[in-house]
Amino acid sequence: MKRKKVVLITGASTGMGRATAELLALKGYEVYAASREPQRLLDLREKNIIPIYMDIADPKSVEKSVKALGRIEILVNNAGYGLVSSVEEFDEREMFDQFNINVFGLLRVTKHAIPLMREANGGIIINISSFLGKIGLPLLTMYNATKYAVEGVTDSLRYELADFNIRVHSIMPGFFDTQFARSNLATNKDTFKEESPYRHIVSNLIPQIVEQINSGNDAKEVARLIYRIIEDKNFPTRATVGDKAKKFIPMRKELSDEDFERRVKEYYNL
Repeated sequence: MKRKKVVLITGASTGMGRATAELLALKGYEVYAASREPQRLLDLREKNIIPIYMDIADPKSVEKSVKALGRIEILVNNAGYGLVSSVEEFDEREMFDQFNINVFGLLRVTKHAIPLMREANGGIIINISSFLGKIGLPLLTMYNATKYAVEGVTDSLRYELADFNIRVHSIMPGFFDTQFARSNLATNKDTFKEESPYRHIVSNLIPQIVEQINSGNDAKEVARLIYRIIEDKNFPTRATVGDKAKKFIPMRKELSDEDFERRVKEYYNL
């Protein structure tokens, strides 16, 4: 009997992570769904998905959780959140926490998964980035910066791991109807005060962003894309998914910096 390939998915309790866990389990993979709140995943055990505790902000938690699996052929780095704040008003803890989850956490999990993949002479790492890893937006500077970093990590790791038959991909989703706007957006209290010098940007931009997320694409689209990447060894390095990503990423490539910025300002009434 052919051995099932082991998949580890971080941030699997909701949204893209949960949808991916469900699809890959259905397709016959051995899926480990990681979360800081694994009790939220208990219903998935009926779907042959194994919930595990992992806090990607804690190096010891990551090391212990990954080593306990013993084998990983596919890693989906999905966990993350967004900070809404001006650069002038964020505090040091907010800045560190944003990078600690979206970048350092991703690197921690990847660091411990790589030896298991090398021992198996192959593997796949899929980093869930964002179309905002190529496009800046005001008040999302820290989130943008982390996703730009994820794109850099992806590009560098492809070279680093090529000799070990380990593929590295990034997915740049647009806005999706997940729990992101409801649960995974953190806000700086000063930026949202009436007296903030950035109040006009907040009032113009943030309602649009929240509405676009809440009315965005279905997370199952990302799950299906992840499955395609896994199954196709010749799949491109990075892929976009969702209406906003497919609109803005090609535009970003075609226009000058100045023209693109003008388009974004017009689109969001900035």
